[in-house]
Amino acid sequence: MPMLTVVPKHWYSWDFTVLDPVGTPWGEVTLSSWRERGSVAVGADRHKVSRQGLTGPFVLEGPSGEIARAVKVSAFKREFALRVAEQGFTLKQVSWWRREFALLEGGAVVGSMAPVSWLSRRGQVRLPDDMAPEVCAFVLWLILLMWKRDADAAS
Repeated sequence: MPMLTVVPKHWYSWDFTVLDPVGTPWGEVTLSSWRERGSVAVGADRHKVSRQGLTGPFVLEGPSGEIARAVKVSAFKREFALRVAEQGFTLKQVSWWRREFALLEGGAVVGSMAPVSWLSRRGQVRLPDDMAPEVCAFVLWLILLMWKRDADAAS
């Protein structure tokens, strides 16, 4: 997949527009202000993201049910085990000092997202070509959730 750019819609919100390499809107990622839920949209398709219980998995849902599921590996690690049908991925923070995340499949890096600068909420994203667009948006949602948790903890 070509490089995508994630841009906050406003300086105070956790709603993002995802742009393709030429600056055309590719999708949207929305995080709720109050709970760990939201939505992702690619084209005209909007999908709900919710958490099952207080500590359960995050689930991406479409019109026909569950599309993907992400389980936080540990309360102490910034890492998710992601299931999409029969495929398994790991989404984890590259280091404690940076907000960069890597998406791994079988131990190999297949995607990443990093902020464009140290204080920015803008991000550069590269995800697998063969991953469904709504699942790519779900991966972005999970990373932005981690960024939001960091920002909430710092304030």
